[in-house]
Amino acid sequence: MSDEYENFLTHLDCGLTGERHERQIVHGLSKAGKPLLARYDLTVIKNTVDRDQLWARNGGFWKWRELLPVRHSKNVCALGEVDTPLIALNNLHKNSTVIVKDEGRLPTGSFKARGLALAVAMAKELGLTHLAMPTNGNAGSALSAYANRIGLQTTVVCPDDTPSINIEETALQGARVLKANGLINACGAWVKAGADKGLWFDLSTLKEPYRIEGKKTMGLELAAQLDWALPDVIFYPTGGGTGLIGMWKAFYELIELGWLARNDLPRMVAVQASGCAPIVRAWDAGERFATPWEDAHTFAAGIRVPAAVGDFLILDAVRQSGGFAIAVDDEAIENARQSVARKEGLLLCPEGAATYGAYLAARKNGQVSADERVVLFNCATGLKYPMPDAGEALDLANPAY
Repeated sequence: MSDEYENFLTHLDCGLTGERHERQIVHGLSKAGKPLLARYDLTVIKNTVDRDQLWARNGGFWKWRELLPVRHSKNVCALGEVDTPLIALNNLHKNSTVIVKDEGRLPTGSFKARGLALAVAMAKELGLTHLAMPTNGNAGSALSAYANRIGLQTTVVCPDDTPSINIEETALQGARVLKANGLINACGAWVKAGADKGLWFDLSTLKEPYRIEGKKTMGLELAAQLDWALPDVIFYPTGGGTGLIGMWKAFYELIELGWLARNDLPRMVAVQASGCAPIVRAWDAGERFATPWEDAHTFAAGIRVPAAVGDFLILDAVRQSGGFAIAVDDEAIENARQSVARKEGLLLCPEGAATYGAYLAARKNGQVSADERVVLFNCATGLKYPMPDAGEALDLANPAY
C-alpha cells in the first residue's frame, strides 16, 4: 500500500520577482535572495476536494494535506496537533467582538509547531539530515521536538537572554543549543556561515519555503472555525512575519478555490514592540522594505527581530488588506497581559499580549471600531514566561483570617 498523498504542489515562485523554481528539490532563498512561495494546482483541488469533508478530519493542521507540500505520509511527524480554540474576551468586551485564537494549545506550546512541523517534514522528504536555525525561544523547541522525533539532527542558536524555559526544553528534546552574545539576526548570520560550509541546512525564518505553508494553516483553520466568514480585523504579533504572510496566502488560495468570498478579506495588522519596530517604521514611511532596527529591546522576545527577510511580503499584505502596522511599549504589553489574565482567566504570552495592547491603542485612535469583529493571535502559552512574584506568607500556627 502506497503512503503517497494526493499532492497538488506544482512549483515555487520568488516572492519578489515571481521567477519560477522547480518543486521537489532543496531550496533556500530564491535566485534573487528572497523567500520562495509554494504554488498548487488550485483548479484541480477545487474540482476534486470537498471543503467540508476536509474540515471534518482529525489531526489538527495535518488535515489540510491537499493544500500542503508533503508527498509521503511517512515524513509526517505528528505530536497530537489540534485545532486551536477561539476564546471571546466577553468580560472585557461585550457581544464577543474580540476573540483570541490561542495557539498555545499546540505541541511545544506555540504556533511555531505549525511552521516547523512542515519544514521538518519537507526536510526529511528531500533528504536533509542536519537542520540549524536561530531562535528567540519557541521556534527552537518546536524544531527540536519534530526533527529529533523523526530522526534529524538539530543545532539551535539563541541570544543568551532567551527565556531559560525555552533553552531547557529545546535541549531536553535533543537539540544542540548554543547561547550567543548577540541578537537573533547575528545568530542567523552565524547559522548561515555554517550552512555555507556545508555543516547543516539553514532553516531560518523564510529562508526555506515550507514554514510559510505550515503557518498558513492558521488562516485555513480560522476561516473554517468561523463558518467560512473571516473577521473584520486580525492583529498578529510580527517578528519574522511568517504567520501574517502565510495567512494572507491562505486567504487568496481559499478565494481561488471558491471556499471564501473575495470581499470577505480582513484587515491585517502587524503588531510590534516599540523597542523593535522596523515594520512599523517602514509602514509609517510608506516604504516597501524595512531597514534594520538598531538597539532592539523588548521583553516580548518573539517579536524582537531587527530585520525580517520577508519584510516586503509583510508590508504588501498589510497594504493590500487595508490594514496597518502598530507598535506598543513594554508597559502596555504587560498591562494587557495582566488585564486578560485577571478578567478572562487566559494567560497570554507577551507577544500575544502585545496584540491586545495594540487593539486597545487602535480603538483609542479610531483605527478599529467597537462593533468590528477582531481576532487576536496569542502565539504561545503564557506558562512559558516569567510572571510577577506572588503569594503572601501565612503562619499556620497563628492564622489571620
